[in-house]
Amino acid sequence: MHDLERLSDLLIEFYEKLSSWEQAVVRDTPITLPQMHTLEILGQQSPLRMKELAAKMGVTTGTLTVNVDRLEKQGLVARIPHETDRRSILVALTPAGEELFREHHDHHLHLTRELQAALSPEETAQFASILAKLTQAL
Repeated sequence: MHDLERLSDLLIEFYEKLSSWEQAVVRDTPITLPQMHTLEILGQQSPLRMKELAAKMGVTTGTLTVNVDRLEKQGLVARIPHETDRRSILVALTPAGEELFREHHDHHLHLTRELQAALSPEETAQFASILAKLTQAL
């Protein structure tokens, strides 16, 4: 049980440090952290249906609607009618949203480089493999 508690403590500590880092990075932007997460997802897989985007974010479509409304007002995302399903609306990044996503993604790459510098090439490969497994387990 001691190993399980230690692992739990380490996961919590890592999560808290990563969250603090994210907050610090977003503090200098005109949007909130949940809004940035929306841009991050759309930056990887745009456009998405509202339902798909909500599922990826782990929020309700109602919560996402408020988020997307605010991002749309700032000119960072656009709602696009679905080509084949008139009931569906797609959400996509605008050029301004794409630019903000790229800037934030560059921060992620910088952090990843810093973390990778603490690991050997073998540890980096192991860490990537373990992260992939843990991501699948969630």
